[in-house]
Amino acid sequence: MRALVVEAPGQFGVQEVPKPSLREGCVLLRVKACGVCGSDFSRIFGRGAHRLPLVPGHEFSGVVEELAEGVDDKWQGKRVAVFPLIPCRRCAMCSVGEYAQCAAYDYLGSRSDGAFAEYVVVPTWNLLPIPDQVSFEEAAMMEPAAVALHALRLGGLTGGMSVIIFGAGPIGLLLAHWAKALGCTTICLVDIDPLRLDYAKCLGFFDLFDAREDGMVSRLLDKTGGGADLVIEGSGSSAAFEQTMQAARPFGTVVLMGNPLGEMRLSQQAYWAIMRKQLHVRGTWNSSYGESSHNDWATTLDFLATKKLCVCHLVTHRPTLEELPTLLKSVVAREVFTCKVMVLP
Repeated sequence: MRALVVEAPGQFGVQEVPKPSLREGCVLLRVKACGVCGSDFSRIFGRGAHRLPLVPGHEFSGVVEELAEGVDDKWQGKRVAVFPLIPCRRCAMCSVGEYAQCAAYDYLGSRSDGAFAEYVVVPTWNLLPIPDQVSFEEAAMMEPAAVALHALRLGGLTGGMSVIIFGAGPIGLLLAHWAKALGCTTICLVDIDPLRLDYAKCLGFFDLFDAREDGMVSRLLDKTGGGADLVIEGSGSSAAFEQTMQAARPFGTVVLMGNPLGEMRLSQQAYWAIMRKQLHVRGTWNSSYGESSHNDWATTLDFLATKKLCVCHLVTHRPTLEELPTLLKSVVAREVFTCKVMVLP
């Protein structure tokens, strides 16, 4: 089969590799769509991969083509989305269904080969059947959409709240779409990239703020009447980390979800803001799946199937596997603007 293989940081390309072998309890999935995540860039161009060589790609959907011996025939030919985290099922967190906090998890596209390929082997537990009205692209967007929903749930989001989102990339826009779908009255997006802010405006979001401008936090406070109920830091920068504390209202909530770009530092003034405004500061990681009472994937599927959440207009590029290396290099070189890149093998 064809697959994009990373041999070393910055050394990657499409190769002919053996089709993966079936394992007990698994299926062979023909990949139909796979999104490119920001974390894929660190695995491909940096040192974010847990092992090399590696086939990245963890936001994907496809069709079940082959079953391991003993796997229920119901999976044959099924259209599915895939939860990429494979829990150990032995640790304390797994025992209570908190699989994202598993002490010894595997992960498709990060610790094991993923879906920048024609085929990938997936345990049946990780498969989520999708109805006909959900496209393969929408199903491939379920992973980042569920991650965004998880952050909002941890932030205690309810209808009528005001929300500020730092970072207007794909995750930030998914957060904004969820907030809109769930009834938020004020949704502010903050970024340093004017192209991202322009794209957010094209998608129907108009409370947009350039973080590089003087007085930006004061304007956020004016817009939200003294601070937002919920502020999400989705950029992974120290500057945004600092500003989130200033932009939250007294007794408000700040959720941290951006992968850090380096050391994260907090000034005395921001620390005081946490204390004096008695802010709730939470971290978020991945999403809830499986037996959890708050299964983010089940909720996401319901919203996609009923068209309460629309995600496909975030996709700006649809390369084939062969076209993907050139596009990724162009993105890193800042030669092209992208929102969500969706690989169609």
